Amino acid sequence: MSGTAAAGHALDLRGLTRRYGTFTAVRGVSLRVERGQFLTLLGPSGSGKTTILMMVAGFVPPSEGQVLLDGADITPLPPERRHFGMVFQGYALFPHMTVAENVVFPLRVRGLGRAERDGKVRAALDLVQLSPFAERRPAQLSGGQQQRVALARALVFDPALLLLDEPLSALDKKLRAELQDELKALHRRVGRTFVNVTHDQDEALSLSDRVAILNHGRLVQFGAPAELYERPRTSFVADFLGKSNFLRGTVRGAQGGAAVLEAGATRIAQALPDGAALPSGAAALLSLRPEKIAVLAEGEGADTVVGGRIAAWSYLGADFALDVRTDDLGTLRVVLPSWRAPIRPAEGMAVRLGWTADAAVPVEEDAAA
Repeated sequence: MSGTAAAGHALDLRGLTRRYGTFTAVRGVSLRVERGQFLTLLGPSGSGKTTILMMVAGFVPPSEGQVLLDGADITPLPPERRHFGMVFQGYALFPHMTVAENVVFPLRVRGLGRAERDGKVRAALDLVQLSPFAERRPAQLSGGQQQRVALARALVFDPALLLLDEPLSALDKKLRAELQDELKALHRRVGRTFVNVTHDQDEALSLSDRVAILNHGRLVQFGAPAELYERPRTSFVADFLGKSNFLRGTVRGAQGGAAVLEAGATRIAQALPDGAALPSGAAALLSLRPEKIAVLAEGEGADTVVGGRIAAWSYLGADFALDVRTDDLGTLRVVLPSWRAPIRPAEGMAVRLGWTADAAVPVEEDAAA
């Protein structure tokens, strides 16, 4: 198993469409995954992400479009000729086999000799730190250990791609977070191209080099995690990838890279990303992340300032989450680091909120948000 990104392969999806009778599950999805990248297909239930993974794997033929590997069209190839590894949601381990027997299975199918099989199994178990458990059966392992066995089995034959179908969804929150770190480290070590499916936004942000956000079978936005989080194009992306406040106002002045929006008596100063335009007099929608709002001290200023009262609050350990009711902007969610919060929250408390002109981003209205 190679430890360099050169071992990875580039994947291109071109106009992938899948119809089931009159229902279209995937609609013209095109994207490119470079060699050695970790791609996550992210979206709500029914968004088409698993159908795309199944088309990549070869289990579901596309109604239209192509799957290309390093520029070669593999769309007609059956799954067994694509040489892809796959980890399923339930791991699909053989309960009557030991860990080593589960991992060696793909090598037996491929007809490798015993000496070569044994060496590859040892390397795969070392890779996922399970060598001491080689003779145990799946029922004797924890959920996290079973997931590692499934990864070892999927990697043992040096696949061209590793496909992951919600591999962490069966685990509890703490173990899921630990295994996200392990999976990310594993990806770096093996240098393979990974394609992952999840509905978990934190998992997508943590693991991925690129994220494809899907909704109703369409590719809504594709890019690096930070780009999608900081610069969502639509209200759906902003709301699905993390939490967001949506500010509605009328543009009363726009010049250069800045604009002023009016919402009742509140004036919102808004910096405009390169190429963005907000025509004067037009209605505009902004996405503002809760952690980008500050609670201001008496006399402290900001580009935009609005007053309100705390309607509800929660202590989340590392953070306080406040719901602040305002006259002009509705209820705003605010997230403050608890260890340095400027206030001790209480329901009914009057607060002044503020944020910088570049904290929010203009987004397109999306009926699916």
